[in-house]
Amino acid sequence: MKPWTTIDEKQTPDGLLQLLRRGKKDFLIKIDNQILMNSHLSLTEQALASSAVAKLTKKEGALVLVSGLGMGYTLRAALDALPSRCSVTVAELNPIVVDWCKGELGELTDYPLRDNRVNVIVGDVAEVIMDAAYISKRPFDAIILDLYEGTTEANRDDMHPFYGFEALQRTRDALQKKGVFAVWTEGEDKGFERRLGRAGFAVEPTRPGKGGPRHVVYLAQPGRRTK
Repeated sequence: MKPWTTIDEKQTPDGLLQLLRRGKKDFLIKIDNQILMNSHLSLTEQALASSAVAKLTKKEGALVLVSGLGMGYTLRAALDALPSRCSVTVAELNPIVVDWCKGELGELTDYPLRDNRVNVIVGDVAEVIMDAAYISKRPFDAIILDLYEGTTEANRDDMHPFYGFEALQRTRDALQKKGVFAVWTEGEDKGFERRLGRAGFAVEPTRPGKGGPRHVVYLAQPGRRTK
C-alpha cells in the first residue's frame, strides 16, 4: 500500500486544511487530522444533488445553490441532472478548495468548475442565502448543503448559522414556493426534523445506498409550519 502524500495545505480559522494523495486518483481532505472527504466515498454526495434536482418541478432555467465544494462530486451530480439552461452557484468558504478542484481534484469529476453554467462565490453560504431571501430577493429553486459539519450541533445551539431555527427560516425565504432544500448529515436527526417543521418545511429523510453505516440526506420543501 502506497503512503499518503500531502500535496497542499492551508491554515484556516477551523484548523490546518490539507489535501493528500495516494496513487493517481486516491485523495483525502483533512482538517486538523480529521478526515473530511475521501475520493472513494462519494455516494452520499452524488445522491444529495441528484435527489434534490429530481424533486424540482421546474428544471429548465432552474437556479441552484450548492455549498460547499469539497471534491466536486455534489456539483458534478447536480450538473449531470440539470438541463443546459440553468444556473448553479457554488459557495465555498476556502479559496484553496476552489484551487484544488480546478487543479489536482478536477479530473475526478471531469472539471465541473469549467462548466459555463457554474458561478463560484468564495465566501459564506449563509450570506448568499441571506441575500437571496432579503436583499436581491432572487430565490433559488434548490439549495444543497454539503458541509463537513452535519446538523446535530444545532441541537445544542438554536442560533446555528445553517441549521438553527432562524437560519432555516431564512433558507425557506430564499427558496421558490416549490423549491427544494437538501442537506447531508451523519445520521437521523429528530431535532433537525422538528426545526424544519417549525420553519415551514415538509421533510423527507433518505438513506442512499445499501447495508452498513449510511449517512442521511434530508429533502425538505416549503409547506405548512408545525408547532
